Amino acid sequence: MSATVTIVGMAAITFLIKALIFILGDRVRFPHWLKQALGFVPVTVLTAIIVPMILSPHGQGLELTWRNSQLVASIVAVAVCVATRRQLLTIVAGLAVFFCWQGWML
Repeated sequence: MSATVTIVGMAAITFLIKALIFILGDRVRFPHWLKQALGFVPVTVLTAIIVPMILSPHGQGLELTWRNSQLVASIVAVAVCVATRRQLLTIVAGLAVFFCWQGWML
């Protein structure tokens, strides 16, 4: 019951915030520093989701070994991204290494 109330409350607050911004539209002006800070939200949220999955894929603590296929694939993906700056190549290389490494480990 408590979890349900929490989820409904969070949904209501989120809806109200988004509805107010939508209803008020151009009448609300955000300061430049706030607009700049909001630009970092997607990167921050994505990092908060991905990093725990890479470092602890089974949820049992850190797995900083060569047997962690997520960690190996992410290191390769970062290297490819730094070297080429091509998003599609980065994704393909990361996925290829992940699936090959995972298949090799089985």
